[in-house]
Amino acid sequence: MPAVVIPYRGDAKRRLPASLRAAVAVAMLGDVVDAAVEIGRVLVVTDDPSVVPSGIEVVADQGQGLGPAVAAALSEVAGHALVVNADLPAVTPASIRQLADAGLALVEASDGTTNALSLPDPALFAPLYGPASADRFRAHAPFATVSIPELEADVDSDADLERLAARLGRRTRALLAVPA
Repeated sequence: MPAVVIPYRGDAKRRLPASLRAAVAVAMLGDVVDAAVEIGRVLVVTDDPSVVPSGIEVVADQGQGLGPAVAAALSEVAGHALVVNADLPAVTPASIRQLADAGLALVEASDGTTNALSLPDPALFAPLYGPASADRFRAHAPFATVSIPELEADVDSDADLERLAARLGRRTRALLAVPA
């Protein structure tokens, strides 16, 4: 069973309305954690442990950026690891299993960034996040690019929340009062 690393920074969703930003980020984190706990061990790397659901391991984010935060969490994992971003509120256990079954793989967002990684050996990770990161990961190691709609559907704006309304996880849906 792979471990699932979820990097979380509550202040990262700056394109969401200020009145919703923090609450939506926490709800999305909860949806990702809910799906991940059905797969295996879950580690949330964050600078705010108060938002992590009870019973989930917390790794301190030292504020050096996404890559170093993920590397810190991966240093505590032996064996297969998945990295699943916290802004994927449509994620399901089946989509995470599909990623795990893909071997060395990544899920690319529509903007060329990286939403999720499957690392059979966590030592293959390099802190390559940012614009066009999917290309950098593929240049770094033979990552397969897998298309998993639930893991491609990240939220950066309120338009993304509207587009995904029918597929949102229960926490995000409840927060936004979207009918199931």
